Amino acid sequence: MSSSLKLISSILQRKEHHNCGDSPLQRPHGDACPPVDPALTSFANHPALVELRMLTAAAQRFGIGNPFFKVHEGRGGSVTSIEGKEYLNFSHYNYLGLNGHPEVNAAAAAAIERYGTSVGASRLVAGERPIQRELEKELAAIYGVDDCVVFVSGHATNVNTIGTLFEPGDLILHDSLIHNSVLEGIKLSGATRRSFPHNDLKALEALLASLRSQYRRVLIVAEGLYSMDGDLPDLPVLVDIKQRYGALLMVDEAHALGVLGPTGRGSAEYHRLSGNDVDIWMGTLSKTLAGCGGYIAASRDVVDILKSSAPGFVYSVGIAPPLAAASLAALRIMLREPERVRRLGERGALFLDLARKAGLNIGNAQGYAVIPIILGSSRKAITLSNQLFAEGINVQPIIHPAVEEKAARLRFFVSALHSACDIEQVCRLLVRMVH
Repeated sequence: MSSSLKLISSILQRKEHHNCGDSPLQRPHGDACPPVDPALTSFANHPALVELRMLTAAAQRFGIGNPFFKVHEGRGGSVTSIEGKEYLNFSHYNYLGLNGHPEVNAAAAAAIERYGTSVGASRLVAGERPIQRELEKELAAIYGVDDCVVFVSGHATNVNTIGTLFEPGDLILHDSLIHNSVLEGIKLSGATRRSFPHNDLKALEALLASLRSQYRRVLIVAEGLYSMDGDLPDLPVLVDIKQRYGALLMVDEAHALGVLGPTGRGSAEYHRLSGNDVDIWMGTLSKTLAGCGGYIAASRDVVDILKSSAPGFVYSVGIAPPLAAASLAALRIMLREPERVRRLGERGALFLDLARKAGLNIGNAQGYAVIPIILGSSRKAITLSNQLFAEGINVQPIIHPAVEEKAARLRFFVSALHSACDIEQVCRLLVRMVH
């Protein structure tokens, strides 16, 4: 059923419901409601708030402070300004240094002049703007697939795509380190979920061998570049497995676009695969592409389903013109200037080499833009983050429950804007403070 028919159907159903005389909300006059626990009429004792207060109190007791929610007073590149002081910055995703690039800014300004700052409604209701479709067509071309659809949020892209395409009776297998947005999408879908140990494709194949025949559609989900550990899956093997078991494959390219491959086209280019080897390419606009939002590049069938049925597209405002224009300009610069991709690779490899030689725990990192320094406790991670901040280095800790307590870490995002001296400086400080 098309979205317009769904809208009409839902309105009619609501009318029928409101016309019914036996609504459970209708009570005889004067019939009192049962007493309600006062704690349930506010959020003061909500479990999430209670936990936050406990963590805040513990941090104050240990004197480690709060490293989060710092106010950055300008563009976040290789440096950033916080409370009037300049810091060497490793906490932003500005992989190719395109956020704030004059050409990107000019494209956004021109889009505002032509279209304003908003498209006013969902694309189903308000129609489309040329800049939205231009971005989608050029993203589809990056992967060599039929089409692409852009959502206004990267997180919502995974939630809506998985929640729309899969349902009870389906099976979704995912890497144990997959992003939260994938897990939320699986919940929404109602499909059965199973995880396999990180990058353990033999374990994945064992799951498929025992479970495939029990389900209708089966989806495998992996990341092109893992955002916490900075390592890659063996994508050609994943493609082979999905083909042999009649499964579908989805790859989250959020941290791979602009980072992997000689021209930054991501996992397909890096692994020398055809775009059609993967059924669903997902990516975000907020990292390499200096914007905000997410996209799905896939077959025309997949894109048509999402544009007509995904709630986060049908019922959400379309991507703002300046954001679409900024990401399109960034994409074109990436393709025109592959030296940015090469320089990013050199800086990441340098960081990896220096950290490894210094005996720092970098886990499985492979030197592609994301470098973790694993410290083994949330307290250590927060303390080291604060110590580095005092030395003019801005890097955020990743703590439990985002990762296991034993995997608490500092996560460094390397940019093409960082110099070799920047990398050497932070590694010297890490050696001194960790050892």
